[in-house]
Amino acid sequence: MAKFQNTPKVLGLDVSTKTIGIALFDIPSQQLLELTHVSPVPKPKSENKIEELIRKSEIVRQKLIEYKDFGITKVIIEEPLLNSNNVYTVGTLMRYNTLICKEVWDVLGVIPELISTYNARKAAFPELVQKNDKNKFVLFGGYPKNADKKEIIWQQVAKKEPQITWLYTKNNTLKKENFDMSDSYTCVLGYMNIEKIW
Repeated sequence: MAKFQNTPKVLGLDVSTKTIGIALFDIPSQQLLELTHVSPVPKPKSENKIEELIRKSEIVRQKLIEYKDFGITKVIIEEPLLNSNNVYTVGTLMRYNTLICKEVWDVLGVIPELISTYNARKAAFPELVQKNDKNKFVLFGGYPKNADKKEIIWQQVAKKEPQITWLYTKNNTLKKENFDMSDSYTCVLGYMNIEKIW
């Protein structure tokens, strides 16, 4: 990390109420410095949902404080998916996302940029845009309809970053946290490509 001491960094966050994926890159070298996650569990558990979200965001703040002197000049956050059928879920995610944006501003002094999942994936991995059965070029076009998109994105990140040790369950299946981590990676790569910074 020492050789990246004085260079600007970009931090990517994939925010969900259970786990936040975190990707830290050096901007000039485009090198991944850290890929991790935080799964905040406030204790004691609160019955009040808003209080629980606030407590979770306070736990995330502790993680952000670790990055305080890293020279982070950009923070990219994946926008919450708004096409969920459950309005309550959408509302909760929006609130939590706002709390995390505020923590980023308070701790790092950076206003986060938001990117949609679709734009992030399309710009990070343009090779995933292929012809579908209707002869249209779309994201995941070459894959079966029921393909696991999170798994496909994870495979792309794993290919680009062979040095990463991923998390597995006792049954040797991928832990869900890996997908949050690869999503945070994807939102940085997608954003930096769209903005033509990389």
